[in-house]
Amino acid sequence: MMDWLKYINKDYPEFWKNYISTFENKSSRYVIISTETSGLSPLKDVILSVGSFAVVNNSILIGDSFEANLLQYKYFHDNGLTNEFMVESKLKKQSEPEAIKSFIEFIGSSTLVGHHVNFDVEIINAALERLNCGRLKNEALDIDVMHRKLHDISEKQFSLDELCKIYNVPVSDRNSAATDAYKTAILFLKLKSKLNLR
Repeated sequence: MMDWLKYINKDYPEFWKNYISTFENKSSRYVIISTETSGLSPLKDVILSVGSFAVVNNSILIGDSFEANLLQYKYFHDNGLTNEFMVESKLKKQSEPEAIKSFIEFIGSSTLVGHHVNFDVEIINAALERLNCGRLKNEALDIDVMHRKLHDISEKQFSLDELCKIYNVPVSDRNSAATDAYKTAILFLKLKSKLNLR
């Protein structure tokens, strides 16, 4: 309840101060986010990879994207797990502090969009807390909520693959945070148009 007290007079890292300053001007940019995690608990689990694409003026900007694999040696060691798949991956790998810092610089004050985006936001917030930062300040939109609002559905949630099938978005066998972010971006543009969002 008094959670805000711990942020008074706190000396934040420079990247976090820069992030906060981006909110002085409202951004018209959307950033589609997808995370792959070690589990479903924002407090106990960690981010393994992040994929993001920017959307501006109803276009997915492939060149304005972010992708990172996070080295989580401590988590894997503490839980007796192997990280072979991470080591063998050809994608660039970063430590959690490096990746989170770069991700925060990438998103700025953009509106975040995701599939069940509240989980992504909370696990990113947990990583930010480990870096002595505050919580994300971005607005967030959830494509599942958008779909349910469009069809006035309250009792059911839809998986990303179910939404792709409903809106004729191709699904590939290759799964990654970036692939899911791209599928989510296409779904977002379709739903945004149907809901007449700017």
